[in-house]
Amino acid sequence: MIINIEERWGTHPNDVKYYDTEELREEFLFENIFANDEINMVYTHNDRLIIGGALPSKENLKLETTPLIRSDFFCQRREVGIICIENTGIVSVDGKDYELSYKDALYVGRGAKDIIFKNADKNKPAKFYFASSPAHTQYPTVKITDKMRVVKELGEAKTSNERTLNQLILSEIIPCCQLQMGMTEIHTGSVWNTMPPHTHSRRMEAYFYFKVPKDQAVCHFMGEPQETRHIFLTNEQAVISPSWSIHSAAGTSNYTFIWAMCGENLDYNDMDTFSPDKLK
Repeated sequence: MIINIEERWGTHPNDVKYYDTEELREEFLFENIFANDEINMVYTHNDRLIIGGALPSKENLKLETTPLIRSDFFCQRREVGIICIENTGIVSVDGKDYELSYKDALYVGRGAKDIIFKNADKNKPAKFYFASSPAHTQYPTVKITDKMRVVKELGEAKTSNERTLNQLILSEIIPCCQLQMGMTEIHTGSVWNTMPPHTHSRRMEAYFYFKVPKDQAVCHFMGEPQETRHIFLTNEQAVISPSWSIHSAAGTSNYTFIWAMCGENLDYNDMDTFSPDKLK
C-alpha cells in the first residue's frame, strides 16, 4: 500500500494574476488522483482541506495519518466525506462495513480510528473520491442513502447549462462540522457548470471532474471576476478554488463533477454571484 500527499500553500489574488500556465497548474491542479493500490492526497492551506482518491485493486487501503496533520490517526481532529465514483466497494469504519456503489456517499465523523477502503469485486475495482476538513466536534458516521440525497434540476438547454445537482453531505441532510459535498451531472448537449459564477469568502471549494470522455477536456475558470484565469483538465482531475476565486467550467463534452467545500459558513446559498456578461 502506498500513501502520497502533496502540500499546497494559500495564495493572494494579487499574486495569482501574474502566474503563467505552469504556475497556475502547480498551485491549483491535482492531476494524478488514482493509481492501483494507492491513496493519493493534496493538503491545501485554504481552510486546511484535504482531497484525495483511493483505488484498492489487489489489497485493502487504510487511510493513515500523515506528518502534515500532526495527529495520532487521520480523523483525530478531522471529518471525511467519501463518494464512490466507479463500481461497488466497501468502506470499513472501526470494524463496520458500508457498501458504496456509484453516487453513494459516506460521512465519517471525527474520532473514527480505522478507515479502510475495500473492493466488493476484485475484478471491478471501486474508485473512492474523498475530502476531509478539520472538525470541532464529533458526529456519527452515516451512509447517505438515495432517500436522503437532495436532487435539484438546474439550468436550461438554451443556455447550455442544464444539469442535475445531487446534494450529499450538507448540514440540512446530516449533522456535520465544516464539510459539504455533492455531485453535479451535466446533461448531454450542455457544457457549462455553476452559472452564474460566484464566490463565497467564508469558505473555499474544490472541484473534481470525472466521466470526461477520452480525448475531451474541461476548461475550469478561476480568479477574481474582473480578472479571470483558466486551467484545462482531463478525466479524474481536481482543482482547488480559494475563497476569493470564482469556480466554473465548460467542457468539450458533458461531464460530471464533485464539489467539496469547507469553511465557517454552512449555508449552501451563501454566495456572491456575478452576471456572466460582467466577467473579464
